[in-house]
Amino acid sequence: MSYIQLFIKSSLCYFVGFFICIGSVQANDLAKTIKKVKPAIVGIGTVNPLSRPNTKLMGTGFAILDGLHIVTNRHVLPLQLEPKEQLVVFIGTGKQPAFRNATVLKKSALHDLAILKISGKPLPTFKLGGSKLVSEGTEIAFTGYPIGAVLGLYPATHQGIISSLTPIATPVHSSKLLEVTHIKRLRNPFLVYQLDATAYPGNSGSPIYDKESGLVFGVLNQVFVKEGKESALNKPSGISYAIPVKYLRQLIDDDSAK
Repeated sequence: MSYIQLFIKSSLCYFVGFFICIGSVQANDLAKTIKKVKPAIVGIGTVNPLSRPNTKLMGTGFAILDGLHIVTNRHVLPLQLEPKEQLVVFIGTGKQPAFRNATVLKKSALHDLAILKISGKPLPTFKLGGSKLVSEGTEIAFTGYPIGAVLGLYPATHQGIISSLTPIATPVHSSKLLEVTHIKRLRNPFLVYQLDATAYPGNSGSPIYDKESGLVFGVLNQVFVKEGKESALNKPSGISYAIPVKYLRQLIDDDSAK
């Protein structure tokens, strides 16, 4: 083998080893982050002693501030509670998670956000990022309950990148279906994150966070479903959307939002 061939082979081995090492470090960083943030992930749902089953998981949430404030999507909340039904936050993992009664403090139809309040012992919390939008290509992860609580409360983590900053405007098939919120979005659309990551309806309310630090960039609120919700599990589109954290910060500071 010539010196040139030996040099090329050695260089290739170095670079291959370098990239394997980088990938391993990134995987270790994410593993550490997931371990740190999972205790701050909760389920959003209801408990009704008159129903069977008596619990219902409707989406995902996460703890912020003092550990007693919970963030989720507005659309995750039930439109109306049945008699004896109570809005709750599920905590812990496994087949028999604990739950805390929750009250809605603030909500925004325009930005599809809600802040709940629970009592009891504070939960571990996420730290929120700043109001500046993060750039395309930023690596992110999100943790939540993609298929609800079919097997128990077991949060799952997905990862990807922010693939685009795109205006939010949900299309409807007829003008009769337009609501006030839709009209506001169409007239003055705001930028949201389009994610190159597969999410499912149960992921609504999941925090979108930095893979290394766990800093929250946004709140997952939409999954693009090609057909119907029934096909979301076996035919995921791989396209999801998240509300930037700047709008969550605005809601926190808005004393008129109820």
